[in-house]
Amino acid sequence: MSNVQKQIEEIEAEMARTQKNKATNYHLGTLKAKLAKLRSELLNGPGGKSAGSKDAGRGFDVTKSGDTRIGLVGFPSVGKSTLLTTLTGTRSEAAAYEFTTLTCIPGTMKYKGARIQVLDLPGIIEGAAEGKGRGRQVISTARTCNLILIVLDAGKPLTHKKIIEAELFSFGIRINQVPPNIKIVKKEAGGIGYQEMTPQTKGMNAEVCRMVLKEFKISCAEVILREDVTVDQFIDVIEGNRAYIPVLYVFNKIDSITIEELDILDQMPNYVPISSRDEWNLDELMEEIWNKCNMLRIYTKPKGQIPDYDEPVILHSAKNPTVEEFCNRIHKSLMNSFSHAWVWGRSAKHQPQRVGKDHELMDEDVVQIVKKAG
Repeated sequence: MSNVQKQIEEIEAEMARTQKNKATNYHLGTLKAKLAKLRSELLNGPGGKSAGSKDAGRGFDVTKSGDTRIGLVGFPSVGKSTLLTTLTGTRSEAAAYEFTTLTCIPGTMKYKGARIQVLDLPGIIEGAAEGKGRGRQVISTARTCNLILIVLDAGKPLTHKKIIEAELFSFGIRINQVPPNIKIVKKEAGGIGYQEMTPQTKGMNAEVCRMVLKEFKISCAEVILREDVTVDQFIDVIEGNRAYIPVLYVFNKIDSITIEELDILDQMPNYVPISSRDEWNLDELMEEIWNKCNMLRIYTKPKGQIPDYDEPVILHSAKNPTVEEFCNRIHKSLMNSFSHAWVWGRSAKHQPQRVGKDHELMDEDVVQIVKKAG
């Protein structure tokens, strides 16, 4: 393993001293492809599976429950355990020394009718992706979450944020990104086919594409780039094991900093300042969690009864979900006997509206499913 680490350091040093321009694109692309392969080997052993597969750094065994799952990731002693206790009421050991939490502590909170599972993960340190301080277990569990809360101490330097981002990146987690619109179809013969649907301005071209595919031992494939992408994004699609997870930066302990320092932090995107000890600004944190997870509430209405407003069906969707998605969320077999649905709410043109399976629902709609006769 030390030999692989040495090769990684050599490639990183060479990339650092190579100027970035059109003439060096090909060379830098080769180095990035080699670096991705070596990192995968470091995480999973020679010839091992890629990061994120079943055998790659087994996480903590925590049964998934509720409508969504969020993980608290951060350095030791930044207030993750206090935040878990404040949000869920679950007792997690909190003390003034580092590494108080040594395993994963789950808790559940309710917000707008949704049951949200919160995982208090042990503090990670630099080098976590290589296995230091049970880091691989922590990050493996973080990959299973719908949202990651990176908890930071507002009184400590922002370099901690960069270190955690680098560790998550090394383990194949792409934070606040969407999968790039690239299609790669492997073929039996015919060489490499390369198409650009939009002009490439970030370093990708036919030569770099062929070189990266050659590094991954792919000699026959059809590649279609439907958006402007970097070489790193292209490599991510080839590896095919990246987790694209939204992240919220939670700056804890704001009671220990000045208003001027808080104004500086306020320029950051995707951030929420809180004090878990004094319970400051937790309402905004909960609302941001709700929005980041793209959660919608749909209420069910049995025939001849009033709607059930206590237990909504929670759907995750960046765009409005359909009636079919709602039925599948309740039970996979429901669509087999589906006839039509009655919908009350903002998505209905009149109250109620008779709709089919492709009707798009909106937050807080009320739905009554009607099955086929007989």
